Amino acid sequence: MAETAAVLFDRLITIMRTLRSPEGCPWDRQQTLASLRPYLLEETYEALDALDADRDAAISEELGDLLFEIVFLAQIGAEAGRFTIAEALESITQKLVRRHPHVFGDAPRIATAEEVPGRWEAMKAAERAGADQSHGILGGVPASLPALLRAYELGSRAASVGFDWDRASDVMAKIEEEVAELRAEVTNPDGIDARRAEEEMGDLLFALANLSRKLGIEPESALRTANQKFTRRFGAIESRLQAAGKALTEATLEEMEAEWQRVKENE
Repeated sequence: MAETAAVLFDRLITIMRTLRSPEGCPWDRQQTLASLRPYLLEETYEALDALDADRDAAISEELGDLLFEIVFLAQIGAEAGRFTIAEALESITQKLVRRHPHVFGDAPRIATAEEVPGRWEAMKAAERAGADQSHGILGGVPASLPALLRAYELGSRAASVGFDWDRASDVMAKIEEEVAELRAEVTNPDGIDARRAEEEMGDLLFALANLSRKLGIEPESALRTANQKFTRRFGAIESRLQAAGKALTEATLEEMEAEWQRVKENE
């Protein structure tokens, strides 16, 4: 590319300033930090979709869209005298250098990637210990995160101060305990208590998120992959039934299950 990333980034910032200026776009001028939240979330998920599809052109485009939302937010912050894109860049560069003393400092070199997360969590815990702890160690986990991912992050924060299972197999025992409690509620001869069932389901999902953490699996990504697999297989069932002249609504459960098994075997 003829132009450097720095030049192109500066041009993006200039374009954003123009869009927000009196001579710019009325819609862009109307936006606020709050109004951009859904767009930031939408672009984030579109970027994740592109990553899952592993298509370079789509990834590049979606990363650009996500970067635009970040610059947009920073421009609004700058106009209000609250923060600037330069401050955001300074913050992340300082953090990266600070959290990689084995690269930028005099700390011992790290030989394997597996050693990094432990040191990273220790440094983050030390930073939190020196910061405002009025909201506790879990206070910094955003409430707006998807619930499954937030459970994962809450478990990580608790683990950083030693509140954790020793082994993944220990979490399996907890999951079996939660399944038994949920089964007892579901099979209650006096009927299901919806509030209790919801509570037990939440406990089970929380335990599953922590098993993912112990296994080094990001649960949102794992569930997204499972959703895609289900969508693909169910779509194949629908196509096979349509090819046989039958609509989904006309098929029996046994017929759909038989097609499901055939689709799995073909994969």
